[in-house]
Amino acid sequence: MSRQALRILVTGGAGFIGSALVRHLILHSPHHVHVLDKLTYAGTLTSLAPVSSDPRYGFTKADICDAEAVAGIFAAVDPDIVVHLAAESHVDRSIDGPQAFIETNLVGTYTMLQAARHHWDRLSGERRDTFRFHHVSTDEVFGALGDEGLFTETTPYDPRSPYSASKAGSDHLVQAWWHTYGLPITMTNCSNNYGPYHFPEKLIPLMILKALAGEALPVYGQGTNVRDWLFVDDHARAIRLVFEHAPAGQTYNVGGNAERRNIDVVNGICSLLDQVRPRADGQSYAQQISYVADRPGHDFRYAIDASKIRDQLGWTPQQTFETGLKATVDWYLAREDWWRPLLDAGASARLGLKS
Repeated sequence: MSRQALRILVTGGAGFIGSALVRHLILHSPHHVHVLDKLTYAGTLTSLAPVSSDPRYGFTKADICDAEAVAGIFAAVDPDIVVHLAAESHVDRSIDGPQAFIETNLVGTYTMLQAARHHWDRLSGERRDTFRFHHVSTDEVFGALGDEGLFTETTPYDPRSPYSASKAGSDHLVQAWWHTYGLPITMTNCSNNYGPYHFPEKLIPLMILKALAGEALPVYGQGTNVRDWLFVDDHARAIRLVFEHAPAGQTYNVGGNAERRNIDVVNGICSLLDQVRPRADGQSYAQQISYVADRPGHDFRYAIDASKIRDQLGWTPQQTFETGLKATVDWYLAREDWWRPLLDAGASARLGLKS
């Protein structure tokens, strides 16, 4: 890892993956980090509280679609690295309200690319050579897999939801700014993240908190859809490794080597809770599992081939799914002060019912 102090601008830094990256950079690197975040429903400054008093941390509330505000932040921060994480990211929400995904993921990415391009054009010497615009994307842009096979960096794009289509479009914009304008970009496509500070609408925190509340645990279809699970702190390490060391123009898939069916994830959560927070009636939390109508266009299986980032940059996940899931369950049991206000605001409501 580089020991040279860099100025890093992180969009979406108050979100789940963004805040994990910011905490990692402030706690484990010499870098200065400035967060740009609109603070929508999924962004909360409480996720940045562990580093908010550090003099190397800064924050600006702004919308990445606001070109004037974005230009002002580039001028003030003068970044060496831009990590673009700001995005609408919940598939179910994209089914119910796709417009926000088009605006943030496409128009917002365009606005950031234009600002980064003008900033880079003014740089010279080593700063111009080492500048990177790092774009964080998802494996969902590749569509769905059958029982066999893995997504690689050359897998054709085949998005199936408004969310994944908007992310695929943003990926293409980033690649276009590299090929057309020479903007030095890097990109990562990650599998399903999980871990502390995960917004309660997502599968793992949703199941933990509904189990504790004695509510039904809603599993789509028969729970046979398969995802590759990546612990969020491992993802933060991968992002840093790429923007510090990868050549411009490179893309990397980042996965946790942890394929699991959704029903197996939920049963694993129930088993951990049975051990550390048993139900008063002595029954397993698995008794609360309830199968519900599947969401439209639900991709069957995602799986990542992460051999490129392993072979070229030396990254591998440090957490197994079992150790990561236990750490996540333990964190939610200890941090009701973080998640209770989000639940009270309706963070666990079922969405994505429109066909």
